[in-house]
Amino acid sequence: MRAEDDEGEFVGARLDAGLRAARFASPPPAEEFVAAIEPRNVPAVFRGVVKDWTASSRWDPLHGGLDYLLEKVGPDVAVEAMMSSTGHVFCGDLRSHERVLVPFSKFIHSCKSYLRYPNASSDSSKEPENLNEPTSSEEGCSSSLESCDQVYLAQVSILSTENKERSSLEVLKEDIQEPTFVRGKPFSSINIWMNRAHLRSSTHYDPHHNILCVVAGCKKVTLWPPSASPYLYPMAVYGEASNHSSVSIEEPDYASYTRARYMKEYSERVILNSGDALFIPEGWYHQVDSDDLTIAINFWWKSRIMTEMLEHMDAYYLRRILSRLVDKEMNKMVKESSLHCSEGSTVCQTTDEASGVDHLTGSEQLSLHSHLTSSDSSDKKDSPLQTLEPSTLQALYELISLVHNSVEMVSQNEITEPTSQDASCNPSNERKKIAADDSSLLEKDAIAKIILPLKPLELQSALLVMAHTFPRTLEALVLNMLGPIGAEILTRKFDEMDQQATKEQQSEFYKTFYGVFDDQYAAMDALLNGKELFSFQVFQSVLDQYIGVHADRPK
Repeated sequence: MRAEDDEGEFVGARLDAGLRAARFASPPPAEEFVAAIEPRNVPAVFRGVVKDWTASSRWDPLHGGLDYLLEKVGPDVAVEAMMSSTGHVFCGDLRSHERVLVPFSKFIHSCKSYLRYPNASSDSSKEPENLNEPTSSEEGCSSSLESCDQVYLAQVSILSTENKERSSLEVLKEDIQEPTFVRGKPFSSINIWMNRAHLRSSTHYDPHHNILCVVAGCKKVTLWPPSASPYLYPMAVYGEASNHSSVSIEEPDYASYTRARYMKEYSERVILNSGDALFIPEGWYHQVDSDDLTIAINFWWKSRIMTEMLEHMDAYYLRRILSRLVDKEMNKMVKESSLHCSEGSTVCQTTDEASGVDHLTGSEQLSLHSHLTSSDSSDKKDSPLQTLEPSTLQALYELISLVHNSVEMVSQNEITEPTSQDASCNPSNERKKIAADDSSLLEKDAIAKIILPLKPLELQSALLVMAHTFPRTLEALVLNMLGPIGAEILTRKFDEMDQQATKEQQSEFYKTFYGVFDDQYAAMDALLNGKELFSFQVFQSVLDQYIGVHADRPK
């Protein structure tokens, strides 16, 4: 399902080619970055752009870099670090980690110890620096911590424009420099990221553009575009970790998060070795695996996306964005459902594949039989049914059968509600049930499954036959049987019919169609109410997929 190169990088099969990270063997000019790279809001990998930094030669843990850092920062500086409660996985939710104050010197000593005893994590007898067993030396982190393997110097400030007092490692700025292609950017912060043993960050996005530079070690970064949010189940927008995915990285629960099984197909992984840099645009999800003793620097700055948004327009932006996502999701659902329906047969089969003439009851069944079995060949030729294509006739059988079967079941007290009012279409259902599989809206609407694969003029012919020959069945179908997605599909078919007909033909069709109903406005209301309910169900799905919120429909 993915393409993989010799370095182990991969691109998901469904990731659009225009969203794949660009690769640069050398730093591009600043003008090119500003004009052609940054505005695309797509990641880019820059090889070897950090190699000229002093940090690249002086910080390398394998070549005396830890002693250099220890001397550079000094013995008295403490830094705020993350301590994970979930082993080597570091999540954004405060319930999964805590911020702890760690003497920088002790963390460096623990890294030096790790170099001497690389297997100490699996053999505690060889690990004198276990933090539950502090020694008389300066090595180890803190007696209050379990293990330095669970401590991450994450986002420790070297420069912060918002809070200069938080820049505890500002002295290290002398050893780094801005990549030439982003020189002069108004950085909001510059941070160092350092880990002793292998660790993994949870999947999240940042509200800033980001240049991630690997000084020592190796990082494997998996990227998803913002449009992949539905497969990542973002946490609720009002929550403490709203920019994080709620899907477990180690043990994803596909039963609860069904869309997550496709998340890799929309992702790309890039490998950053020492000297490499990665541009991660604002809003792009990323998950990072860091090798042992990896050191990185990142630069954050505000993108034009947010700086150019006018505050007094926020309410309008929100409505337009939600409307755009709803329209996109509706089109996607109908299109994908249509492709699914057309794969095996011309007409989507209902739950009873044998539905047809034998299932019809009442006077309209007799009428249908009489049209098909009449011995008068001229009557057959003039019958409206004989003008239909076999696939259209089959669809007509199924529609009439569904209506009559429903009437029979109601009369026998076997059901009390129309088929379209299945519990899965109830907007008060639990979030996961509604959002788990969008195709369920179609699966629960048998009428929609029948009319969806029909071409507009085929459906028009079937409706005209129903209006002339089975008017009460057509009335019952529209007023009592048509579900939300069925109403949406039917009116879309009407629009397609209109594009293929003259004004006179349109007028004649609608006159015949609506003439069946005792109250034409009731028919129109049924269609519009169904369309609005479908729109709300999709809106509800959009809120869940992109914002992590469930909303009930207003009464």
